[in-house]
Amino acid sequence: MSILDNKIDVDIIGFGALNLDKLYYVNDIAREDEESYIKEFDLNCGGSAANTIIGLSRLGVSTSYIGKIADDEEGEILEMNLISEGVFVNNLIEAEKGHSGNVLGFVDENGDRALYIDSGVNDEISMNELNIEQIDMAKIIHYSSFVGDSFNTQIELLDILPASMILSFDPGMLYAKKGFKAIEKILNRTNILLINEKELFILFKEHYSNKYNLIHEDLTFRDLAKYVLEDGIDIVVVKRGTKGVYGINDKNQEVKVPIFEVDTIDTTAAGDSFNSGFLYSYLKGYSLEKSCLIGNWVASKSVENIGITGMPNENKLLEFEKTIDSDI
Repeated sequence: MSILDNKIDVDIIGFGALNLDKLYYVNDIAREDEESYIKEFDLNCGGSAANTIIGLSRLGVSTSYIGKIADDEEGEILEMNLISEGVFVNNLIEAEKGHSGNVLGFVDENGDRALYIDSGVNDEISMNELNIEQIDMAKIIHYSSFVGDSFNTQIELLDILPASMILSFDPGMLYAKKGFKAIEKILNRTNILLINEKELFILFKEHYSNKYNLIHEDLTFRDLAKYVLEDGIDIVVVKRGTKGVYGINDKNQEVKVPIFEVDTIDTTAAGDSFNSGFLYSYLKGYSLEKSCLIGNWVASKSVENIGITGMPNENKLLEFEKTIDSDI
């Protein structure tokens, strides 16, 4: 059943996994036959779309979340975290049995990570549990990945979303590895694709090589982004790590925006933080360049701290916006 049934008008609804991240900070991520040691332990509420939605809420955007928790300690922590962050939980679903999602993570001294997912009830969301009338009130719905069957519910929901609703999609590595055909229906409905460079190549390189009889080795991230745009997506943003961000849209705008040089502590939610800044800017009607710039700035604040603790609030962003060239 839904935790709350009241209708609430929000700007953005997230739809993705909710996990309690149990993060171990280690001197090095051990590979086969290697050993490492734990330096620190931290507990954080996570999930890609959840991180993005929390980041948006901190920036003053009205948000809600479609996710599923169990009646357990982890579920209570996840729910109370959303509430404390100002995210409406009227679309949150509580399972009568099972356990809430968990992620066991290892983060090394360079901020690189290895994650192991125990999805729990995350993968048991069905269409009859969704509050469709409430979902339809949002301006944007933001999808991220599930490990299992809730992916099918995301697919089913596409058929009844209002045509006016913007779909933002960050496939993550889980959906990228499913391949183009598996997520083609989501891509066909997507307005804003937020994807990192590695995922872009995994998801699209073979597809477009075959479609246009191209040589694999000749394709660049820019080529792939343009092909994706030509297939009907309005905005494609490629997150390239330390190489910055590349964006292109259907208004013939194309930008490359460098990162902000900061002391990196943890890259765990860097991409999700970028999404928050970008979608905030999109709602404001900002240019592609300014949206990418703000996305990079929000991400830079995040990686300076552990987890999402460094994601900035609205006041800090407004101060940063005063420093941006008005012509951007």
